[in-house]
Amino acid sequence: MISKSTLRTDMRARRRRLVAEAPDAALRAAANLPADWPGTPVATFGLYHPIGSELDPGAIRIAGARAALPVVVERDAPLAFRLYSPGDALEPDALGILAPTSRAETVWPDVLFVPVLAFDGRGGRLGQGGGFYDRTIAALRARGPVWVVGVAYAGQEVEDLPFEPHDQRLDAILTEAGFRLIAAA
Repeated sequence: MISKSTLRTDMRARRRRLVAEAPDAALRAAANLPADWPGTPVATFGLYHPIGSELDPGAIRIAGARAALPVVVERDAPLAFRLYSPGDALEPDALGILAPTSRAETVWPDVLFVPVLAFDGRGGRLGQGGGFYDRTIAALRARGPVWVVGVAYAGQEVEDLPFEPHDQRLDAILTEAGFRLIAAA
């Protein structure tokens, strides 16, 4: 099986191509989120501030729920989430990524939309390699139920991803081609 490092290099190049081929993919993906999903009340959903060629989740909404963005507080800790509305002030976090200021309320999302470099049909997710989302998803799941939805271009799907004990699986995938729940493996 191909190494995660090699796969990351290949998938970054693929994602850059997909951006050029489908400039409206982010809006189409957001439109593919079913209005009645997940079927239970959601107080807060977590998005992310896109970096590079990551699909922008900014148009994703869940009716009646508040949006939050991640904040890197410490390099080896789970991400924190702070409430965010378009137009709110942002400042660089511990990694220099724009995030809500410390004045914004910290929350625990019920639904978490996460960026991916690659995904597979079993809910495998390849990220950038820092482990931030794996740590965060594990911490959220330890607190209680949370839906984890990968946000990607359909062309980022691969047949089979390497999976390690610390890796966290996706519950669903949202792309410009549709929304798919992942069966529990």
